[in-house]
Amino acid sequence: MKILAVCGNGLGTSFILSMNVNKALKEMNIDAECKNMDLASAKTEVADFYIGTPEIMEQLQDGNRKTIGIVNMVSADEIQKALAANILGEN
Repeated sequence: MKILAVCGNGLGTSFILSMNVNKALKEMNIDAECKNMDLASAKTEVADFYIGTPEIMEQLQDGNRKTIGIVNMVSADEIQKALAANILGEN
């Protein structure tokens, strides 16, 4: 499974988020990889899920992309809950 962590420039925020998402995926035993990317590139890149701030995710929504909004990029709990709800279908 391919997950893209997206921010405006594809550097700081998405890099930190991708590291935390990969850590959470490993802890949850989910076979997936998260990479960081800028918004413009992400619009042309195919992935199973896109994750980032709600504002960035709004710009990616096109009816086909599965987006996951995260408010606190360093909150392991928020990231795990969001992944569980969106990937595993847990509430």
